Amino acid sequence: MTGSERGHTTRVPVLALGDILLVTLQGELHDGTAEQLQHDITRRVARSPVTGVVIDISGVDIVDSFLGRVLAEIASSARLMAARTVLAGMRPAVAITLVELGLALPGLVTALDVEQALSLLGHGSSADPPHTRRAHYADLS
Repeated sequence: MTGSERGHTTRVPVLALGDILLVTLQGELHDGTAEQLQHDITRRVARSPVTGVVIDISGVDIVDSFLGRVLAEIASSARLMAARTVLAGMRPAVAITLVELGLALPGLVTALDVEQALSLLGHGSSADPPHTRRAHYADLS
């Protein structure tokens, strides 16, 4: 019997970087874990002076319609409590899948990586503008 079958779900760590919450998703995210993450982030935004949420999905190979909906709901909830959400590190295959599924992610701004996401939220280094990083990533392919 797995933890989910017993009513327990694995929690995804939510780290506080000042007034920004950083969430790094790795591997497959089960439905119960995604729902728990949504609850955890919403509670943290409501209880602390959070102005932004960065969700790093660079370690996720597949985003299905359920996870896409949960990510959009996290952004909507955070926005209602005056926090912006940035989705960082989307792989090309994930982007293609989201388009093929017809999933719009309202309220989510995207960034190539966590550094750019923090910059979009007004944190991190401003010495390296986003277009420079974008060109750097284009050269890696």
